Amino acid sequence: MATRPTWAEVSLAALRQNFRIVQKHVGANVTVCAVVKADAYGHGAVECSKALETEGARWLGVTSLDEAIPLRQAGIQSHILLMTGFWRGEEAEIVRLRLTPTVWEPWHVEALEKAAAALGVARHPVHLKVDTGMGRLGVAVEDLSAVLNGLKQAKHLVLEGLSTHLASSEIMDTPSVADQESAFEKACEMVRGVGFDPTLVHVANTGAVISRKETWNSMVRPGVALYGYYLPFQRAGREVSGGTLRLGVKPILTWKTRILSMRHFAANHPLGYGGSFVTKAPTHVAVLPVGYADGYNRQLSNRGRVIVRDHYAPIVGSISMDLTLVDVTGIPGVSVGDEVILLGTRDGLSVDALEHARLANSSPYEILCNISKRVPRRHDG
Repeated sequence: MATRPTWAEVSLAALRQNFRIVQKHVGANVTVCAVVKADAYGHGAVECSKALETEGARWLGVTSLDEAIPLRQAGIQSHILLMTGFWRGEEAEIVRLRLTPTVWEPWHVEALEKAAAALGVARHPVHLKVDTGMGRLGVAVEDLSAVLNGLKQAKHLVLEGLSTHLASSEIMDTPSVADQESAFEKACEMVRGVGFDPTLVHVANTGAVISRKETWNSMVRPGVALYGYYLPFQRAGREVSGGTLRLGVKPILTWKTRILSMRHFAANHPLGYGGSFVTKAPTHVAVLPVGYADGYNRQLSNRGRVIVRDHYAPIVGSISMDLTLVDVTGIPGVSVGDEVILLGTRDGLSVDALEHARLANSSPYEILCNISKRVPRRHDG
């Protein structure tokens, strides 16, 4: 039983609304693969997957087998794409659980073919990933023939999908995206040239879903957009916004805590480890039971802010493992037990993951994923 008063509220109604926004944006003829990897970016993969499936998501994207198993155990019936392939020895379980693996190595094909044959599965679907410039996973275009030959010989597999991943979809004037698109088109021609006709072709991540309609193909893979965020877009090294670069999604997570203790200090009093903050005048300080063990980024020390009684309160001193200090001087009526918003919006005030990311030289992806398991998620709607 969780009794420590630090928790995150996740609105499944807002998640479903964000999914509808994305689906409407790309159109009914484009399949949306809702990415729920990394515990749905820290929001709770099982609960979010159930809500997305109810809303009509026919595809879910996870990192690996260990993320897919809990979804199947929870009764999720949607197609599940294993986006980073699999390890040797996992192939039988992948076939048994009706999971769709991403492949790019000849041994991927060989292992899955043997597993499907052994389990009596006539045609198990796979998605082939091509590395067009990201440099992480996928078969290089010049090595594509070897994998295609293996797929041609496989009697128990079907090439259902073909994909790649864009490295810089948020940078509007980079030539790398056009280069990747050109390389992927060449790969598509090679695949079709040997007789394959994959029905699901997918390139677009969240950034491309918003900014690059030419990459939508028959499937898109939005991730962080479903949870209410996307990275800022850039042109000529500067952030750009507005116009078509808006999607209308809203954050679905609110991170809260309660004031554990109230402290009162005179001027010139050091606070926290190393005394990194020294009061300049008599100061009222609220002690919050949250710290970096909860995923509250230490880079917010003396920089971030929270919302207390409809006011912003700055973080003072270094964030420690379990505790954070905030200056509530001048905020009337603050007392032990008051609710505090770490991430979220109330009455026109807002602190979001993008603000945390900018202060911490990070990204909203990292901010959300780093909220630790010590913080219970409460799902509603």
